[in-house]
Amino acid sequence: MTIDQILLFAVFFAVFALLLWGRFRYDLVAFGALLVAVVLGLVPAEAAFSGFGHHATIIVALVLVVSAGLTRSGAVQLITRTVIDSSRSVSQHVALMGAVGAVLSGFMNNVAALALLMPVDIQTARKAKRPPGSTLMPLSFATILGGMVTLIGTPPNIIIAAIRQEQLGASFRMFDFAPVGGITALAGLAFVTLIGWRLIPRSARESDPTEQLRDTSAFIAELAVPEGSDWIDRKVGDLYDTADEADVSIIGLIRGGSRRYGSARGTALRADDILILEAQADALDAFRSSLGFSYTDADRREVIEGEAQGLALTEVVVPRDARIAGRSAQSVGLHWRQRAVIVGISRQGRRITEHLRRAVIEPGDILLLLSPAETGPQVASWLGCLPLAERGLSVTQESKTWLAIGLFAAAVLLASLGWISLPVGLGLVVVGYVLTGIVPLTELYDQIEWPVVVLLGSMIPLGKALEASGGTELLAGSLVGLTGGLPAWAILTVLMVVTMSLSDVLNNTATTIVAAPVGIEMARALGVSPDPFLMAVAVAASCAFLTPIGHKNNTLILGPGGYRFGDYWRMGLPLEVLVIAVSIPAILLFWPM
Repeated sequence: MTIDQILLFAVFFAVFALLLWGRFRYDLVAFGALLVAVVLGLVPAEAAFSGFGHHATIIVALVLVVSAGLTRSGAVQLITRTVIDSSRSVSQHVALMGAVGAVLSGFMNNVAALALLMPVDIQTARKAKRPPGSTLMPLSFATILGGMVTLIGTPPNIIIAAIRQEQLGASFRMFDFAPVGGITALAGLAFVTLIGWRLIPRSARESDPTEQLRDTSAFIAELAVPEGSDWIDRKVGDLYDTADEADVSIIGLIRGGSRRYGSARGTALRADDILILEAQADALDAFRSSLGFSYTDADRREVIEGEAQGLALTEVVVPRDARIAGRSAQSVGLHWRQRAVIVGISRQGRRITEHLRRAVIEPGDILLLLSPAETGPQVASWLGCLPLAERGLSVTQESKTWLAIGLFAAAVLLASLGWISLPVGLGLVVVGYVLTGIVPLTELYDQIEWPVVVLLGSMIPLGKALEASGGTELLAGSLVGLTGGLPAWAILTVLMVVTMSLSDVLNNTATTIVAAPVGIEMARALGVSPDPFLMAVAVAASCAFLTPIGHKNNTLILGPGGYRFGDYWRMGLPLEVLVIAVSIPAILLFWPM
């Protein structure tokens, strides 16, 4: 091994170790590794940021905007509105929702597809009086499976097509993944419908964390400032330190029947002012007695009840890249920035009700937010969280539904025929969506998942450096040596198992960037076509079913489904075995060596 190879392997080992640890966000890990590689001379300085202009990165960003356009136009709701029927059996519901999720995931970001369908699934479960845990995991797995069918369905497919373009001179086309991906997805959907959902632990199939979360001991209360109080003429903001010590949240102030939220912090207190608080009973009484405030009387209670009508509870789930992930409500300034408080947290089916403002929020948690009714969606968006209730059709533009579908279908058709490149086609769709107002220009860049863009832009130069140094050839040679004398299907199986195992615990984008060039080098070493190896990597990198950290969709359902870390393998392991058993023959049939 050369010095460059040793250093690059060390960099990649550090990246994978940090991603597995999860202490730092994946985009920061990848960007830091890129800078280290540049400083060490492993990546040329002039090529350091070439990954950000790479067409794979551009396609991923454009697909996210197109997904938002299809949602805002009502195109997705056109499908989902016919889905809710609580009279169906669990198997029928899983089959229908899984099919819809798989189809949507083939043409839009699979995380976006799950985010749209998850509230529908939860609402249907509540109407049927069954816990959502019995159907959310099958839905997540279905959206992951559906992404394998097309070029734009999942980032691994986009990356593999780009690597094929660079190394072999031609990219995969839009539906080149469909024969293998489609057969594998159908087999997987049949499994989760008939058998898979029955393997979910009983604890998840018998409890509803979102309903339990509302039964929290924290509640909304009120205290009045009495005549002669030492706090008269002092600002509400002066109470915050005492409130923090008592674990009480000051939501706002009522004076003369008028509520004050954002401006309350700088408001000077007067006699008979009423403070709106969120607290537990013992904390509230300790706070009241320490300040000399009083409980409100019956007349003032009528004012409070009128005020409470302006408040709303919102259930949201926390993705890995949310603003609040790894932080507390207090550290992000949720109260003073957004006039909202957390009144409940559910983590893997377990309620957390103490020190809510100081609790460090983890990906997969469900938060119960209290905020002014009109700002609930805004608060969820600011936190980077996804609502668990249907968002309704108020933001859709149903008159533009078919326009949005037509523009997207035309771009897909032209790209499939080879008349235009896929990035250009998607770019034209985005321009069309902006010009027609389907996606407002002011919201255009908000639709892009920038951590994924940074991850891709950082990892692509690192992958190229590993290949240029001979590192991928070294890895491929080792795998070929280990599989020497084995038949072609066995070699593909080994590659899939290794790739799938990495994808179960690491980001699938990082796994693909390393595994795809290794697959090409293995094919060269064996003197066969590289396409079967690329297809094997594409399927394996997408199919992360064993853990809640392997794929973002699995993280999103962790809290709402009431699942625990060890629940996923029960359905995920047999599904991964099935995927390998079905995809290997399909690969050898449609992409012979």
